[in-house]
Amino acid sequence: MSEISAGDAVAEAATAVGWRRAGIAGAAIGVLAAGAAAGVAVERLTVGRGMRRRARLALDASGPYGSLRGLPGRAAADDGTELYYEVDEVEPDGGTGAGADGMGGTDAAPGNGTRRRRLFGRKAPVPVTVVFSHGYCLNQDSWHFQRAALRGLVRTVHWDQRSHGRSERGRAQADGVTVGIDQLGRDLKAVIDAAAPEGRLVLVGHSMGGMTMMALADQYPQFFRDRVAAVAFVGTSSGRLGEVSFGLPVAGVNAVRRVLPGVLRALGSQAELVERGRRATADLFAGLIKKYSFGSRDVDPAVERFAERLIESTPIDVVAEFYPAFTEHEKSGVLPAFRDIPVLILAGDKDLVTPSSHSEAIADQLPDAELVIVPDGGHLVMLEHPETVTDRLADLLVRAGAVPAATGTDRHPGGD
Repeated sequence: MSEISAGDAVAEAATAVGWRRAGIAGAAIGVLAAGAAAGVAVERLTVGRGMRRRARLALDASGPYGSLRGLPGRAAADDGTELYYEVDEVEPDGGTGAGADGMGGTDAAPGNGTRRRRLFGRKAPVPVTVVFSHGYCLNQDSWHFQRAALRGLVRTVHWDQRSHGRSERGRAQADGVTVGIDQLGRDLKAVIDAAAPEGRLVLVGHSMGGMTMMALADQYPQFFRDRVAAVAFVGTSSGRLGEVSFGLPVAGVNAVRRVLPGVLRALGSQAELVERGRRATADLFAGLIKKYSFGSRDVDPAVERFAERLIESTPIDVVAEFYPAFTEHEKSGVLPAFRDIPVLILAGDKDLVTPSSHSEAIADQLPDAELVIVPDGGHLVMLEHPETVTDRLADLLVRAGAVPAATGTDRHPGGD
């Protein structure tokens, strides 16, 4: 077994002058991309590197995850950044729910249409738009399973946060302005104005996406009261993220925090070199992603690889420029704005990035909310336990009056 301390790697990366050190820096920043600013012991795989590379390519070619597409659109943020979104419209016959352009995509599994019909029955839903906001270093495809299940039953909007996915690199950030959660809240408002200018809304956010929803409520309180019918917070936090230990000893976390700000600036200015290093340390990177994304041991390898691809697609300089926003994030004061609507708070019990205690802290301020702690769930709980998350979202939509209650349907309330 080989132990790689991200505290040591990050400190060394601050003075890196060679390609090998850039590789170590890439591995260290990969921890951040997986949602953790700390070191972790990783067992070396015994399978040959070439075989692992071929296996990754095979999974990329065969996996359906991230293949769903809808009607594309673009919204302009207040700094001019183009934000990409897709809309899945309601289908009268409960079909694929593709956008008007006919981009139907692929169901998550055989018989998925039957699975969707089980959620609410066959009645037409009440007009509402469900807006999904993804987390840090991900994109809209991270909601693949939930999108597949709701497709055709309710109108949904999936968007890419600035500098993520198909959205444009933040123009303000290109000019040297740091990104903050409040900016993301304004971005969400721009997407809603473009994609769902009228009607009731249900907002669903994972991690950074949940924080984005809090910023929206903070900055646009009247809009929030008038339009938002329900919200779901998945693996998110209202603040105090600077105290998260990521499952590491206090000394290791403190060491990383001391050097992290300077290292992030250095890595952001050497993006090309660090990207090459990150590619060269793909095996280590995969181990980190698995540890910090999932809580159970038996995750589908295709899902694990899908999570890798999502995180790998986020450039290092974007990882670096977003990270400081989380230590500054503090929105506990806005939580009372959510008290008068149905709220779902869901987290994995083994989430090392936004621990379930942060979800419990949100629930403490929202006593009427439904709190769900998923056993053996990690940070990417919507990929790891998709049916549990989807069923709870379906219940939320019914409670919000967004869809009629199912009659005589098989609901599977207990989980996967």
